[in-house]
Amino acid sequence: MSEISHDMQAGETSQHLHGQNRIRLIGLFFGVAFLAIAGQLTKLTLFPKPDEAKIHIAAETRMPRPDIVDRNGVLLATDVAVASLFADPSKIIDIDEAIELLTATVPDLDAKELRRKLSSKKSFAWLKRQVSPEERDAVYNLGIPGVSYINERRRVYPQGHLSSHVVGYVDLDTKGIAGIEKYLDDQGALYTASLAQPEEHRSQPAQMSVDIRVQAAVIDELTQAIAKFRAIAAGGIILDINTGEVISMVSLPDFNPNQEKKNFGKDQQNRMTSGVYELGSVIKAVTFAMAFDYGTANLQSHYDARFPLVIGNARINDYHAKRAVLSVPDVFVNSSNIGTAKMALEVGMERHQAFLRRVGLFDRLQTELPESARPLLPRHWSKLSTATAAFGHGFAVQPLQGAAVVAALLNGGHMMTPTLLKRSEEEALAMAQTVVKPTTTEMLRYLFRLNATEGTVSKADVIGYRVGGKTGTAEKVVNGRYAKDKLLNSFIGAFPMDKPKYLILVMLDEPKPTPETYGFATAGWTAVPTASKIIERIAPMLGVEPEFTPEDLEKLAKLDKKKKG
Repeated sequence: MSEISHDMQAGETSQHLHGQNRIRLIGLFFGVAFLAIAGQLTKLTLFPKPDEAKIHIAAETRMPRPDIVDRNGVLLATDVAVASLFADPSKIIDIDEAIELLTATVPDLDAKELRRKLSSKKSFAWLKRQVSPEERDAVYNLGIPGVSYINERRRVYPQGHLSSHVVGYVDLDTKGIAGIEKYLDDQGALYTASLAQPEEHRSQPAQMSVDIRVQAAVIDELTQAIAKFRAIAAGGIILDINTGEVISMVSLPDFNPNQEKKNFGKDQQNRMTSGVYELGSVIKAVTFAMAFDYGTANLQSHYDARFPLVIGNARINDYHAKRAVLSVPDVFVNSSNIGTAKMALEVGMERHQAFLRRVGLFDRLQTELPESARPLLPRHWSKLSTATAAFGHGFAVQPLQGAAVVAALLNGGHMMTPTLLKRSEEEALAMAQTVVKPTTTEMLRYLFRLNATEGTVSKADVIGYRVGGKTGTAEKVVNGRYAKDKLLNSFIGAFPMDKPKYLILVMLDEPKPTPETYGFATAGWTAVPTASKIIERIAPMLGVEPEFTPEDLEKLAKLDKKKKG
């Protein structure tokens, strides 16, 4: 009996041990399975495939681009959430079916290109970037294994073409390509970082100096001028004389930065910074300031313009020859090439070059905009080069650079690099360099205003705003020669002239005469009246209050009577 009991106990013990072993085995199996799954999850989480890592970084962890606003806080550029379609070719079960479904749902997908992508051995391929919500939902509802979408950011420009050249644009990966957008990526990287608020994963807006209201007015008037004078292009700049801030910069034709394919042509480049032009007689303002500052001329000086100026084989003439001895004001008002050239020759070739270097006209203008052209100067500076460069012949600069130099000559001599970012007058003066004496500024202001009351820019004088300025009519170079029928007209001026606040530059490329201009197509008949219309519109926006003299009130009364009649 005891033996039977002993055997039964031994059997029970054996069964118990066998059961424990089975439990251990099952536990070990589940443990290994758990570790395998955990290991795979860890691998996928910490060590994603290269393509997946790129998607993750691009879509989730990248710091958003800062919004861009104008000087008054109006939104110019921002990010919006969009979806992009992608596929994992290794998970596509039926390529033909996938292609048929996708092309039927998204018609602009190319079947041949789609087949190439889906046949790839890679684990990731973009199908279409930045799709509409409707396309995203339609593709998602197809339920094709391996096809899905990921949320990205798309850069949008609420003001469209109004801010195209100054703001610029980005590519599909939101990398800055032009304008301030490129600056924020390149030279402005530290600037962007300083605006970041990491805890909120966003950046403060980058505030530009541009006033979008003024920008719209300038574009509108230049568009009308192109149509009226059948010009091929136009440009305009409004500059705060005391801060160097660019209030408006327009180049037409422009473009819409929101368009999907940004294949912009050469005609759509920013002519105000990326091109250089002979601004003609506008450069005479620099020559006069130079002579005043060196003390070789003053408002009482006279120059003999009775005969052409002969230098070697070259003869310099005046467009409207007076054939007389001209005072300095007469030389300016009549835009005498002869008188201006003689002023420069009195200064001397070396000092002439030194002055141009002093105001920066020998160097490339560096602003926040990456599109910046270098001045074109005479290859070999000679006596003739001094004479012709004095009135803007054979000497080409970008319009913004010309505007910045004239602004310095009118603001008391404070040369400051223009900026497209908002800054105060104190900040501007802290980095400014003095290039001329205050007395030089006073004489030049007098001549600018005189030219509006008695000279070639009378059509720019807006009642109450005391405009002054200088015109420039330059023949364009075609096939190495100056073409008399292809003009580049410009006007540069300021208001109010007794204490200038804003500088204006207007440029018209190849304007044609109209019956109203009596067959003339020069700057006084084209660029000047265009500038007048712009000033009349923007001066109230900029807070410039008009001041009326008795003569102004008389003119206003006559205009009012004419309107009523």
